[in-house]
Amino acid sequence: MKSQKIKNRWLIAASAVGIHISIGSVYAYSVMTNPVKDVFGVEGSVIKWAFKIAILLLGLSAAFLGRWVEKVGPKISGTTAGLFYGIGVLGAGFAVQLESLTLFYICYGVIGGIGLGLGYITPVSTLVKWFPDKRGLATGMAIMGFGFAALIFGPVMAKLFESVGVANAFYILGIIYMILILSSARYIERPPEGYVPNGFKAGAQKHIKQDLSNSSANEALKTSRFYYMWIMMFINISCGIAIISAASPMMQEKLNYTPMQAAAVVGFIGVFNGLGRITWSTLSDYLGRANTFIIFFSFQILAFYFLPKIQVETAFLIVLFTVITMYGGGFSTLPAFLGDLFGTKQLGAIHGMVLAAWGLAGVIGPTIYDVVKTKTGSLDTTLVIFSNLFIIALVFSILMKIQISNTIKTKKVAIAAS
Repeated sequence: MKSQKIKNRWLIAASAVGIHISIGSVYAYSVMTNPVKDVFGVEGSVIKWAFKIAILLLGLSAAFLGRWVEKVGPKISGTTAGLFYGIGVLGAGFAVQLESLTLFYICYGVIGGIGLGLGYITPVSTLVKWFPDKRGLATGMAIMGFGFAALIFGPVMAKLFESVGVANAFYILGIIYMILILSSARYIERPPEGYVPNGFKAGAQKHIKQDLSNSSANEALKTSRFYYMWIMMFINISCGIAIISAASPMMQEKLNYTPMQAAAVVGFIGVFNGLGRITWSTLSDYLGRANTFIIFFSFQILAFYFLPKIQVETAFLIVLFTVITMYGGGFSTLPAFLGDLFGTKQLGAIHGMVLAAWGLAGVIGPTIYDVVKTKTGSLDTTLVIFSNLFIIALVFSILMKIQISNTIKTKKVAIAAS
């Protein structure tokens, strides 16, 4: 019988990046806000609800469709993601043409949001299986694509809105996204059973760190470490999104920046968000996943406490950009960490359930910031609350490390006794 030809895992990674660059264009939503609000004759805050719905559906679809993604495989789920996201963006153009705000919410927010969730988890769980030796690097590459997408598609969107009109811009973008995702999904697939990378053939498993368990999604839900991970991600995302959403007014208040100067720095936030995704996830291959999160939370306890007190511009920006790298780094280190904790049996499903924290945090983080800032009028008080939340996250990350260490010791004792 003819042996199966094994695909190039780096081309699998490139396909994953293709999917994530396409769906990551959702982070350039602010470019759409003004052109779209002018068509509908409403405030920008009304148009932003389509973005909020899309992020909410990203989290929900990742949580509820994760098992389906594992069942059908990355080719089918990736193709489905491309159809949903592409049709959602095309439908948004049709909604603009009809001047129907409700249809815009349904197409971009609901249909597009489902495509986002499917597209986000499909390549990541597959990459972890192709890169047992470099999980952090592999997932970091894909999720970096999600972070950098706004830098690529933001200028493209702006040019299209200006040159071909709002509805036609959505039609063109929808076709581009669909082609990119569908062509990437055609190549991506799971590795064969028992796959190990070239160079690891002889005694490969001795050189690849063994997972703590090989759990199903239901089994993962019965462990305390699943909930430790959920809480850690929820806090990291809530605080990160809050600081991102408030970055411009915060710099105007603390550094006396003009709105234009603040907007320029906000652009750099996208760069550091993307760089943090590849840098921290790659470092986690060497530092250890639990240690990486302990570093995140230890630094951010101090950063959020002292940030409003820093008067030196350079120091303020260094701390801010470092926080942003850790926000992005949390996303990219997560799937590799989950692979270490629960194995790859149903990693997509488990990853999806943890990503439900994203949908919730996207609403709660900025809301806490807005409510506290409005009531107290103090940026210091607001960020101190987030600093305290990171203390909770740090406690859970230390508990996670202790539990991992104890589990490894128990396994060693059992192996020695057998």
